[in-house]
Amino acid sequence: MRRDPNGSDRYGVGWKKLVSSAMEDFQVQCQPQSLANGVPCCRPLFRRSITAITGALCLLLWIAEIASAAPESAYFPPPGEWERRDPETQGFDSAMLQTAIGLAQSLAQVAPADLSLMIEDSWGDEPYFDILGPVKERAGSSGLVIKNGYIVAEWGDLERVDMTFSVTKSYLSSVLGLALDRRLIDAVDDSVSEYVELESLADSQNRHITWRHLLQQHSEWAGALWGIPDWADRPLSLDPDKAMQRQLGEPGDVFEYNDVRVNLLALAALHVWRQPLAEVLRTHIMNPIGASQDWEWHGYRNSWVDIDGESMQSVSGGGHWGGGLFISTLDHARFGYLLLRNGDWDGEQLISTQWIRDARRPSRRNPNYGYMWLTNFGNLVVAEAPSNAFYASGAGGNHIWIDQENDLLIVLRWIPDLSSAVGAITAAIAR
Repeated sequence: MRRDPNGSDRYGVGWKKLVSSAMEDFQVQCQPQSLANGVPCCRPLFRRSITAITGALCLLLWIAEIASAAPESAYFPPPGEWERRDPETQGFDSAMLQTAIGLAQSLAQVAPADLSLMIEDSWGDEPYFDILGPVKERAGSSGLVIKNGYIVAEWGDLERVDMTFSVTKSYLSSVLGLALDRRLIDAVDDSVSEYVELESLADSQNRHITWRHLLQQHSEWAGALWGIPDWADRPLSLDPDKAMQRQLGEPGDVFEYNDVRVNLLALAALHVWRQPLAEVLRTHIMNPIGASQDWEWHGYRNSWVDIDGESMQSVSGGGHWGGGLFISTLDHARFGYLLLRNGDWDGEQLISTQWIRDARRPSRRNPNYGYMWLTNFGNLVVAEAPSNAFYASGAGGNHIWIDQENDLLIVLRWIPDLSSAVGAITAAIAR
């Protein structure tokens, strides 16, 4: 389905399609098994386990909640400013919020400061492991709580630029959304190979992979990129001879969190945009929302490609091998606030509401994962928060939590225990 570049929605002809899709996508049961790397793991069951009627009603309620989330007249912070308000005036119990912030601060983990050590400890045993992109030391934890558009709690250095690991994926998702809004891509279910001429998308295993498959991480792409094979990321065995013998399904069959495939999406997006993705993000999102000029989006020392005769670096979707987005807590908050307001920034629709609805919608193979945004579907992640809350998450405890129902935005840096911190903050809202 093509999207209006101005962000308008076409519900007059789309309801049947939306409900029909719901009957397919919601026919999965989620049995929580673990919360590895911030990604809830779920087991897909037979589709008949949830009826078509239930699926359709779930989607209708989901859309209704989103549509009612944004107030008619919202505050938007000017560049370099953000208004503070007393928590009590915005619906918080101040004492409970203060306790919750204390809990969040106590959960911070900022050692080792040298993040190359954290990266090596997390993934250094993987075959072909190497730190290919830049790495920055971290310092203290920081955080923001924004209610009804106003800062009601804060701690730490909000302007310090830090690595953010897989939170980068949610920014990458938005760059793809912009491409769809501008009709650089006709439909998310188009094959990527229709738009991008890459040898790694030409064989029978890969040529039918769609943009949706890559966004929802169930592409089953097989190959190597920037010197790293897909099977080397979180391999089933640390023995390469065994790891490379993994069984592959068809595109769309299996959810697998895989940073090599995410980097493939970034490379494909670069070929579609024909300009560095950092420039796309800066021009179409970060500058219009008043973000600083301090953030950076890095790739690897070997991820340079030729685009129309110009050498451009293909950025990474995280910090697994270094690189990714380096950004401040305040800039994260501006980006999260854009999503909280359904892509609108003070009357200008920067990214379509339809894209945001699609991006945060539970996927078939993992209902706690959308288009590189994680969801609170089934209240699996934060029991105290609405099931339609969604968030970006990165290694080390980097999070952007978006709760439209409560008009609540939370940014956490270096706090791995998202569930406890966000749960306590949400519970502090006066009922």
